[in-house]
Amino acid sequence: MPTPKHPLEPLTSEEVRRAVSLLRDAGRVTPTTRFVSVSLEEPPKALVLGTNSTAPDRRAFVVLFDNAANACHEATLSLTDRKLLGWKHVPGAQPTMTIDEQVECEQAVLADPEFKAALKRQYGVEDTSLVMVDIWSAGNYGEPEESKRRLARPLCFLRTDPTDNGYARPIEGIRPVVDLNEMKVIRVEEYGHWPLPPLPGNYAADRVPNQRTDIKPLQITQPDGPSFEVDGTQVKWQNWSFVIGFNAREGLTLHDLRYSDHGAARSILYRASLTEMVVPYGDPSNTQFRKNAFDVGEYGMGMCANSLTLGCDCVGHIRYFDAHLATSRGEPLTIANAICMHEEDAGTLWKHTDRRLPDRPEVRRSRRLVVSSVSTVENYEYGFFWTLYQDGNIQLEVRLTGILSLGTAHAGEKPKYGTMIAPQLYAPVHQHFFNVRLDFALDGINNTIQRVDVAADAPGPANPHGNAFSARATALATEKQARDHLKLETARTWRVVNPNVLNAVGEPVGYKFFPMDNALPMATTDAWWRRRAGFVNYHVWVTPFDAGEKFAAGDYPNQSTGGDGLVKWTEKDRPIENTDVVFWYTFGHTHIPRPEDYPVMPAATIGFLLKPSGFFALNPANDLPPPKPVAAKSACCH
Repeated sequence: MPTPKHPLEPLTSEEVRRAVSLLRDAGRVTPTTRFVSVSLEEPPKALVLGTNSTAPDRRAFVVLFDNAANACHEATLSLTDRKLLGWKHVPGAQPTMTIDEQVECEQAVLADPEFKAALKRQYGVEDTSLVMVDIWSAGNYGEPEESKRRLARPLCFLRTDPTDNGYARPIEGIRPVVDLNEMKVIRVEEYGHWPLPPLPGNYAADRVPNQRTDIKPLQITQPDGPSFEVDGTQVKWQNWSFVIGFNAREGLTLHDLRYSDHGAARSILYRASLTEMVVPYGDPSNTQFRKNAFDVGEYGMGMCANSLTLGCDCVGHIRYFDAHLATSRGEPLTIANAICMHEEDAGTLWKHTDRRLPDRPEVRRSRRLVVSSVSTVENYEYGFFWTLYQDGNIQLEVRLTGILSLGTAHAGEKPKYGTMIAPQLYAPVHQHFFNVRLDFALDGINNTIQRVDVAADAPGPANPHGNAFSARATALATEKQARDHLKLETARTWRVVNPNVLNAVGEPVGYKFFPMDNALPMATTDAWWRRRAGFVNYHVWVTPFDAGEKFAAGDYPNQSTGGDGLVKWTEKDRPIENTDVVFWYTFGHTHIPRPEDYPVMPAATIGFLLKPSGFFALNPANDLPPPKPVAAKSACCH
């Protein structure tokens, strides 16, 4: 089995096969066992960053679930030595729902006699072939069954034909409850009758008449090929080098991110990943209040990844990467083109015209490298775009699109907790919260996080004109001190510094964290979903590195009672100054739907930006050559 070029490259399809085979040979797989995830067990950081030229063992970390025993297990395997190294039962844990369970859950609902009877009684429908069933996590609302059974509470919709947008016709009053271990409906809850909305809401190309005809071709070409180099999943581009990772739970990850500064490969980030997200809805009605999906911990962002298509998802000279996973029965599952990488023109990077030399303007175009993945979690799409710039900037953009999760209203009704978007069809208000884990390694792993606030000086002899203000940095010493929120009044940002490495002006080298749009949770602190999503309590958290602390809501948020993850770890109030630290950022989008978000939603974008702040001696993009003018008579630069 070929050895990957870098120890942090994700598992290959052959390594996934070997991991499954080793567990079968060890007698750990029964007919009722599901493989929830098979991913790389990342080697210790000290081995990866050490000077030893010997490659660390390739290991796999596997999460399994036995439906018959309602039991979750974790396995650690040496793929190099073909050994089972560890086997652990995790009491009470309900791991991520698998893609296979989603399919089987829909089939179980459609075949259930009680569901069929409710459908016929309420709508006169006997044929369930046009019913859509979306698996929705059950959450935990303090009911005994939620701690004893593996549950789902699907939402159902009715198409008019096999390619119709069924989300336009929610079956509002019927809610089946499914035991995923037995894969059967244990009851059908009915909350009343709502007539189906009368109008279609289609968006597919073959259903939208009178499409625009005035769009001229816009072509992006690179006749000499791209500027990046790829070796396995290692990438080099414009002084940047990094490793692309991927797993069933987090999806796209970045590793060992470095910038070559005059030949020195300076480290910036050891690992960057999405750790969790939650989508809480704000409608308290009986048919809507349980909607709060943890799309990472309950569904698996990587398992829901799309196969991306040239000319549609990605434009230009594209390099694709496949994702190698496993089905819940241990069969190989490859998502072709799960990751897209390409270069983009990003406008003006810098420009100056000396008025004394008007015929010699200097301008440089900005080029950026985008590494992206898109996941569909039932009705919603989430695009994750990690972007690197020539001036050392790092950006994450999350793009939200897809179809709103809709509800039915009675004729003449205007729901308080949503927006009417079509006759008898409304979209409940909701929020999207993401948490990203940034494991910094700024010129080494011993870093400090500073909170930076801008404040005005008080009037007085030192500020006679009342114009004085300055940025004031506070070094964060412990975990509890670091828990904090954005603050518009002080233009609050955060700065990561290495106090052990000084820059050209004698200050610690640093990178600055700039938040973009954000939100605070609208639900009360004792709301059931917030008990499981404690990471939304603060925008920023900082912890000392611990290889076992990976997910902001804990390892198994599905049906948990909460209190795990960041809220638990940071109660230790461990020291975080001048040590190996992890910066966690929670960012949210409050979505008050509009009619313009229907039938399919234009993308909304949120994220953050990292900018060098004393990391380089000067503008690292000062050495870019000028672009070539299109016409000699209209030279754009010297």
